[in-house]
Amino acid sequence: MPLPLLAELLADGAALLGELLAALLPGHSAKGAGARGLSRPTPPDRSMNIQELMADRRTVHDYRAGALPEGALERALQAAVCAPNHRMTEPWRFVRVGPEGRQALLEISADLKSSGGAAPMAPAALEKLKAKMLTPAELLVLSQVKVDDPEMGREDYAAIACAVQSAMLALWSEGIGSKWSTGDVTTDERTYARLGIDPAREEIVGFLWVGYAARNDVAKPRRRRPLDQILRSIP
Repeated sequence: MPLPLLAELLADGAALLGELLAALLPGHSAKGAGARGLSRPTPPDRSMNIQELMADRRTVHDYRAGALPEGALERALQAAVCAPNHRMTEPWRFVRVGPEGRQALLEISADLKSSGGAAPMAPAALEKLKAKMLTPAELLVLSQVKVDDPEMGREDYAAIACAVQSAMLALWSEGIGSKWSTGDVTTDERTYARLGIDPAREEIVGFLWVGYAARNDVAKPRRRRPLDQILRSIP
């Protein structure tokens, strides 16, 4: 093999090795390993983007029909389980509810709102309830694994709240709305039975509705208190 070609191949090999080491070892310099001055894109500073995303997120109450992009819900859950979690208890459990399950939950909710049929819902109220429970693209039921230690239970609930926030932000970043709700239907024993959740082992802490907002002009939340009303500094 001609020496110039051999030298070029060796240089290419050294450069590739340098790039591999730089990727695997944070403190390693690719240029010092023989890289050919190849530049790498600088990771973008996402701090402002994240702040803007958090400030822009809205809770969506009204949805339009339409499926989510493939993998969107899974991506949101992957973000959720990265939430801070003291003692790494991973207390969250999720149930993805399909059409039959949602219809059953609708019937439970309607029964609760009509006091077991004693006070039937008005047609308009029933249609509103149907839209609420059947129109969003997805329904995730959130539950918390029960523990005997009250302090750990509080920490676990805090972790789940963080997880829900992360999921909602991940969804919002893809233009998808969500809403975390509670109510009588989330505590009814028929709901536990229909979802296959053992109330002795887990507690339902809410429903997460997911889908596209019916309107683009989602209402802004009320103004939050300024920091000077909620922040104190001590020496």
